[in-house]
Amino acid sequence: MKRTIFIGCVESSYVILRHMLENGLMVSGVITMESSASNADFHSLAPLAEQYGIDCFVTKNINDEETMEFVRSKDPEVIYCFGWSRLIGKELLSLPNYGVIGFHPAAIPSNRGRHPLIWALALGLDKTASTFFVMDEGADTGEIISQKEIIIDYEDDAQSLYDKVLQTAKDQVIEFTDKISNDLLSRMPQDPKAGNTWRKRGRMDGQIDWRMSCDGIYNLVRALTHPYVGAHFMYGETEIKVWKCKAEKCETYKNIEPGKVLKVNSETDFEIKAYDGIVHVLDCDKVSLSEGEYLR
Repeated sequence: MKRTIFIGCVESSYVILRHMLENGLMVSGVITMESSASNADFHSLAPLAEQYGIDCFVTKNINDEETMEFVRSKDPEVIYCFGWSRLIGKELLSLPNYGVIGFHPAAIPSNRGRHPLIWALALGLDKTASTFFVMDEGADTGEIISQKEIIIDYEDDAQSLYDKVLQTAKDQVIEFTDKISNDLLSRMPQDPKAGNTWRKRGRMDGQIDWRMSCDGIYNLVRALTHPYVGAHFMYGETEIKVWKCKAEKCETYKNIEPGKVLKVNSETDFEIKAYDGIVHVLDCDKVSLSEGEYLR
């Protein structure tokens, strides 16, 4: 195995690094963070590095001089950067002969950019991909070294899709690490004019509007459920998080306005009229609703 530094600070980083180490692929150094307010699935790699006796550097800025000194001291031939939301600077990108390998759970050049698993589910896509590429100064625009398709089932949510992608990604890392070790890695350039780039999501992107289709609401809820922040609706001035629901298209309530509370089973289980059917909320923050009232 080439001299390798591993950079990451989220659950996928931890799972992939652990898989590498359990399969005998030792890295020269690890770079991680102590905490992160911007990553819902934050997971420090420091305990895992300590367990395996690997030098670990904890940083707040991947491009500062102290971090660069640590990287240079390890003289890496390749860097794996999986699960790091900060931009990697030109100096770090140019250090290793084999470059910095990045990870994006989408079929780039389609769907580059932010929140790929959330967008895929929220938009109701039926497939995505696990992609590794050589990072450049663009956003997910580097040469592809491994890409495998992932089927998205209707029943999938954020956690199950996350698990599917990681299971595939673990195998890919073992495969392309072997190719790098034997100087057999092939690269496929991306067409800079192809594909699209997803934007950053904001709070309002996660707000349920009962005028949406019932499938649209279902997709939003499953996209933002654990380990993410949760979709929500407003009840007066209170934000109510919804973690699970099901969509029921039907003609029975065709003449009923969206947002009407049709049935209340409990404080966390109730049915609401959407544009083209019923949304049955199965798990949410507790809220006291009355049948017949309207949610806005």
